[in-house]
Amino acid sequence: MVFTLLQRQASRGACLLVFLSALSIQAAAEVCPRPRAGSLVSNPAELHSSNGRLDLEFAFRTFVGADGLTRYCYMYGDGVQSPTLRVHPGDEINLTLRNELPAASAGTPPHTHGMDMQRGCTPGAMNSAATNLHFHGLDLPPTCHQDETLHTLVEPSDAGFEYRITIPKDQPPGLYWYHPHPHGYSEAQVLGGASGALIVEGIENETPDVAGLPERVVILRDQRVPGLTEVDEDNGPGKNISINFVPVTNPFYRPARIVARPAERQFWRVLNASADSYFDVQIRFGAIIQDVREPQTLELIATDGVAAGARSQPSHILIPPGARAEFIMTTPPLGTYAQLVTLSYDTGPDGEATPYRVIANITSSQDAAEEAHMPAPGRSLAAGDRVAALGRAKPIRQRKLYFSEIPPDPAHPNTPPQYFITVEGATPAIFDMNFKDPNITVRAGTVEDWIVENRAHEAHVFHIHQLHFQVMERDGQNVNEPLLRDTVDVPYWDGKSPNYPSVKLRMDFRNRNIVGTFVYHCHILEHEDGGMMGTIQVIPSASKK
Repeated sequence: MVFTLLQRQASRGACLLVFLSALSIQAAAEVCPRPRAGSLVSNPAELHSSNGRLDLEFAFRTFVGADGLTRYCYMYGDGVQSPTLRVHPGDEINLTLRNELPAASAGTPPHTHGMDMQRGCTPGAMNSAATNLHFHGLDLPPTCHQDETLHTLVEPSDAGFEYRITIPKDQPPGLYWYHPHPHGYSEAQVLGGASGALIVEGIENETPDVAGLPERVVILRDQRVPGLTEVDEDNGPGKNISINFVPVTNPFYRPARIVARPAERQFWRVLNASADSYFDVQIRFGAIIQDVREPQTLELIATDGVAAGARSQPSHILIPPGARAEFIMTTPPLGTYAQLVTLSYDTGPDGEATPYRVIANITSSQDAAEEAHMPAPGRSLAAGDRVAALGRAKPIRQRKLYFSEIPPDPAHPNTPPQYFITVEGATPAIFDMNFKDPNITVRAGTVEDWIVENRAHEAHVFHIHQLHFQVMERDGQNVNEPLLRDTVDVPYWDGKSPNYPSVKLRMDFRNRNIVGTFVYHCHILEHEDGGMMGTIQVIPSASKK
């Protein structure tokens, strides 16, 4: 049909063919391609384990787009970008990571370490060409070739680096993700789009309500605004955002498009894979596109990969950077307009602007393509047992940690702020890759309570590798949150209140699979790269059992 149309319009068609050829050449040249603004949102490509194994190879690549911004991507096979990895508890993942970035420019990198490398890991300096992988939320050993980010450096000159991990048989089924974690350069690589979802199958066994529902995987990312300084972004529009790589950008903010069957219950799995941006997601209905104001009830199923211990029905869900939320929503009836939006969120006077934005327009159609459906439940599992068990556990001690900052010197505005996360009693210090002793030592098989305060004038996001925790208190008040998390927001301090904003977290070190040294940090990656990170060592239990 297109060919016939071009034949009928010979002169105009010749120009059109030249234009399309140029676009084709440009698309072929783009190493990390991105859809156009306003494009239809589709689920990411998927790779499924088979017979208990998932073998794959990623090429880690970079590309400078026409907007002047640097993109990063994980490419699988012939042009599949950042596929969703789908595995079952007990499955093995054998992932070869080939770093195809250009070599780092000359000069001394700001993040180096002189520590001995763990066996098999590549020694060297953290630089802009180095990378590695973090399997965010999984209960994996913090050892080389598994989920270790302190020593593991994959350089462009290296042969493919092998990650060999086994999903624990008791890993909660749900939404996790993978992303780079080279200290000092994590923000740039994640801002560039290097991230993907990882789903541990089986949540329908814990929460049968999701069985048989159409499933939608939503990955929200952020990126710099071309032409704006970071200060301009922070004080103005915030960073640009995208949904499954479809951009929603300043200044037009053209929403992406979601087409669904009318009045259909769907299971949405939403990942905030941004480097620095909060998403407070809400779905709104309205009679006309200009008046989409009626918030819809969402059925929250899981946070950070773990099914909730009790069902809640919020009208919006705050998802800080690194966090995930899985919920049931109902698509709009025919003739009703709907939008997926992110509400404004106050990150404080020193924080980044987080304005209200429409992420996607949702249109119902009887002709909409049918999404893949969740399977029927197999063996029945009791959702919430993990949450209740941790809530009843007796902590062996309580610790206090706090976020703090030193803002730039007004006399030297180009100097970066300094970011700290400090164990109370210690002197605030920027994270040092050459540390000799961990900031915290705990024993496997134990439970502790940690109070995390925010003494800064901007919000921070606490995240710890290898494990989950439960929020027991907010600002000193007991809360009933039957959820497990690996990431939690701590609001900013207003500078006036005599008490700092805080959360009390019940930390779960009972999994002996996580023995080793790993990190906790702010998951606003600008802050993590800037030094807001600490180390924890889990030592073996004294018991022989």
